[in-house]
This record gives sequence, C-alpha cells and structure tokens, in this order.
Amino acid sequence: MGCGSCGTGTPNGCKSNGGCSTGGCNRLNVHDWLLNLPFSDPESGCKIIEVTFKQGSRKEFYRNTTLQYFEKGDYVTVEGVGGYDVGEVSCTGELVRIQMKKKGVDEFSAEIKKILRRSTDRDIETFHISKSREMDILARSRAIARDLNLQMKLSEIEIQADGKKGTFFYTADDRIDFREMIKMFASDFKLKVEMRQIGIRQEAAKVGGIGSCGRELCCSTWLNDFKSVNTTAARYQNLSINQTKLSGQCGRLKCCLNFELDTYLDALQQFPDYADTLDTIMGTAQLIKKDIFKNLMWYILPNNNKHYPLTIQRVKEIKRLNQAGTKVDELQAVEVTSGKPKDIEPAFVDVVGQISLKSLERNDKRRRDQERGNDRRNDSRVPQQGNQNRGPQQQQRGPQQNRGPQQGGPQGNQNRGPQQQNRGPHQGNQNRGPQQNRGPQQQRGQQQPRPQGPRPPQGNQNPPAPQSPPTPTPENE
Repeated sequence: MGCGSCGTGTPNGCKSNGGCSTGGCNRLNVHDWLLNLPFSDPESGCKIIEVTFKQGSRKEFYRNTTLQYFEKGDYVTVEGVGGYDVGEVSCTGELVRIQMKKKGVDEFSAEIKKILRRSTDRDIETFHISKSREMDILARSRAIARDLNLQMKLSEIEIQADGKKGTFFYTADDRIDFREMIKMFASDFKLKVEMRQIGIRQEAAKVGGIGSCGRELCCSTWLNDFKSVNTTAARYQNLSINQTKLSGQCGRLKCCLNFELDTYLDALQQFPDYADTLDTIMGTAQLIKKDIFKNLMWYILPNNNKHYPLTIQRVKEIKRLNQAGTKVDELQAVEVTSGKPKDIEPAFVDVVGQISLKSLERNDKRRRDQERGNDRRNDSRVPQQGNQNRGPQQQQRGPQQNRGPQQGGPQGNQNRGPQQQNRGPHQGNQNRGPQQNRGPQQQRGQQQPRPQGPRPPQGNQNPPAPQSPPTPTPENE
C-alpha cells in the first residue's frame, strides 16, 4: 500500500516512510474515480465533504459553506461538541453523493455539521497535543474499570482537537452500569465523557492486523458494512467446519466467507434436489459432498468406506429409477484423475542443498589449463618475433641442443661459456644435411637481415648428399 492515497503525493503522509504499516492513510480509503471527469454545471456540484478522524477509523460528512476548495488530504477545522475538531478530507465531489446514498444520509439534512475553516497552525498544534494524551488516558481508564470490577473492555479513546470531549469505545457482553466510572473519568481527565459501545468486529477493525491470507484485515482497510456470517456459508462451499480455521482475529466467523457465497449458490442450481440418498441393491448410498468444479456428487455405501463419484446425469437417472420403484445394480462411478500423468515430475524441484561445486571446479581447472597452454604458445613465439641479439647464455634450445664435446669444423666452440660447450658428436662436423635451413632462432651474435631463400651451408663447404629433400620451415612455407 503506497502513500498515493494520502493526497499529498509524498511518502510522509502516514509518517511511516511510505510503508503504511499502521494503515493511517489507507484505512477505509475510497478511490475517487469521478475526480477528473468534467461537469457541465459546476454550480450543481456536491457541497458535502467527507472528513476522516483518528487515522481513518471514523468518517463523517460535513457541509462546505465556505468559498474555499478543499482537496483530498487537507486538514480542516469542523464543528465539534462544545468546540471544534480537526479532521482530514478523504473524499470530495460527486463521489460523496454516492457514499451518502450508500450509508443512507440525506444530503439536505439540517443535522449535518459545517466546516469552519481550513486548519491553521495553531489548530494543528492543539490537535497534536490532544492526540498525545490518548495513550495515557486509555491506560488510566482501563485501570479504573478494573478497580471497579466492570466486565467491559476499553479498546480505543478519541479526544476532540480542542481537548474538551473524549469518546471511549468499549465492548461488553452484558449491560454495564458505568455511571460511577464516568464521574471518575470527568474528574481525573477534565473533559466531557461519551461512552460508545461497539461490536467485536468493529474492535478488530480499530486494532488492525494481518489475516491468515497474508494481507491486512478487510475490516481495517475497506470493509465497513458487517453482515452476519454463519456456518451455512461454509457448508455450501464444502469447507470443513473447523472453528480455528474459519474464525478471524475477532473470534467470529471470517467475513470473507460471504465473498464467494453467491457464486457457489449459482453453481449449485444445476445439481438435483432431494438427492441425498440413492437406493441400490447393495444398500442406500449417502451423499457426502458436491464438487461444483468437476460437476460430481460423491456417495458412500453402508459397510463400505469407498467413495463413489457420480456425474449429475447419472444421479438424475438413478433418482428417476428409484421413484419408479427400481433399485440399480451398481452406481457406475467415474474415474477421477488429477489431470496430469503420474510419471511426469513437476516443473519445480527443490534442490536446496543438493547442488555440487564439482562442475564449477572442473570449469575453473579447464580455464587454468587453457591459460597455461596460451602462455606456452606465447613463449614459443617470442624468439621468432624479437630478441635476435642474444649472448651465449640467452639462447633457448630444445632437447637436441644439449650437445657433447665439439668434434670438428671451423666454427667450433669458440668464445662460449662452459655450459654451452657440451654438445653431441653430431653437431661437430659442419657437414650438415637438411637441418642447415634454420630460422632466425638459430642465428647468433648480431642481428642480421633475414635471407629470402635458404641459407648457404657453413663449416665444411662440401655439399650434403642429396638423400632426401629439405624439410620446410615456417619461413620457407
């Protein structure tokens, strides 16, 4: 429930930061759907304004004799008992006439009080001072009623804005003689006392709360016409007669039992009357339930705990045969299915606590391995792209580069460190075969321009035997 119903358009309308937990700005609220509709004759508009008091728990109609235009949410000063009172405008315009017709109030009645003025700062300050006294007076009045041993319960007190009158709302099962209590109230609180008895449902509406449906109570938000509720409404709707489930917070049957009762009564009109029993050869079948959603009537046979769902047409046929003096051999019950195959699992499965992190670990491991592979490929490409000027200790060599002692060739191990002198015997002679075509990673010393064709052989100038064609390198490709 938002605070848009406050009329102010700001969340501070109910002083609850937009939460409306107290229901102050939405209790018994009515949406004015006629507010923006144009009228041909504005002078014929309704001059009555609906004013709410005590955070929406009480509403009254007042006549606007001033020339001012009041909007929803404005504070106005109205006539009170021996003084004035301050309330909040809850409804204006043509919708007020509909509300007055609903509550049976005559628009031109002389008993309707008047609006004095728009509330001033002094009126609002006095109003807040009077409201701050209510909780202390309510606690004191309950203690006085307990001392006088009166079987009554004081539920709420409302003090007039000028502090001259106080209305005490109470509930009681029997008649209460509270004349002595009124004298004590008048002497202690210094105000005029009015005792007003309310019902148990009105008390629950004033206290408020959350119903079993999870929403705020209907009597606290919009319901103001309390109709009688009995267990017959529960029987028509095939509800179990459980006092705990059917009772509200007031201790009476829930008002919502009447909300869908008319729909159930219309649906039950197609079911046959006087079909509580059916005569069969196996015995008399008793009606136990009517299912208006599937149009089935459930029966049970004596000495048999099995339930027999019958269609409406079958019940009418059996009833016609019974009236003719014939008993049926069997009831011919229909098969009732749930509407979906049993082997199909529901779409929602509760897997809380069943999710394993192994899949996430495998993905993380696969990602790390992929990053390592990329690093290796990048390292293998670095010698081909740069670092051509290498010293004796900076050249990266593969397994074939671990060479033994140099065995020959003019370009033997000259000016090399001790770690690079160990070369295999196959590296000594410079008579080299196809492996002479080396890339830039084999060049040592200063960087030289890359030749376009195959490099000339070094060492012994004897050409190698043409045993096999040279192996292409990436540069030759």
